[in-house]
Amino acid sequence: MVYTPRSARRGTLLVGAVAVLGLLTACGNGQDVHGNPPVTSSGTAAPATGSTKTPDATTTAPVASSSAAPSSSTTKATGSTGSTGGGTATPAASTRCHTSQLRASVGRNDPGAGQENFPVVLTNRSGRTCTLHGYPGTAFVTASGAQLGPDPQRESGSPTTITLRPGQSAWAGLTFSNPGISGARTATPAALLVTPPDEREALKIAWTGGAVPVSGSSSSVFLSALSPGTAP
Repeated sequence: MVYTPRSARRGTLLVGAVAVLGLLTACGNGQDVHGNPPVTSSGTAAPATGSTKTPDATTTAPVASSSAAPSSSTTKATGSTGSTGGGTATPAASTRCHTSQLRASVGRNDPGAGQENFPVVLTNRSGRTCTLHGYPGTAFVTASGAQLGPDPQRESGSPTTITLRPGQSAWAGLTFSNPGISGARTATPAALLVTPPDEREALKIAWTGGAVPVSGSSSSVFLSALSPGTAP
């Protein structure tokens, strides 16, 4: 047996005690003695609040939802084409035919059953499409412009909107009883004034249809709503 001096045995015990104390201290501080990083448990992150991070300049803006509530601002259909600034489509300007865009004429008489029937034709002479809806206004006049007889009465019906491309026409029937049969007092107009629906300015047509009833029994003149074309 090898003899170990007492002083050497004391030194060995002291070194061992120091080593054990160091291991206990490391375990008490929660350090992994193998040097591995701490494990983080998975979970759901709470939403961030109050973030002041500036977004990257290349970030694409999110696409707006198609179910977004409409704007509370309402644009009335007044024919304005100005922008509302809110992205709402502005109603299109009125496409109604104006007097300046039209040409008037009277078609050939188509008599029948004691009636005289003249088609009053309005033709789009402009370069753009427009619409007509309803009844034109008409009046028989003398060469000096004085009206003969009362305004024609409107026949019952359901007017429809007629789209006229350049060069297309619409017509309304002008009807009255044959004065030779009805016995009404007559006059021979120099012209027929025709006012397109919703317009104030009239178109003047030379009248070549002969005498028309202006007063007395069965002197009423009737006018139908506009229909597409130039004649029945």
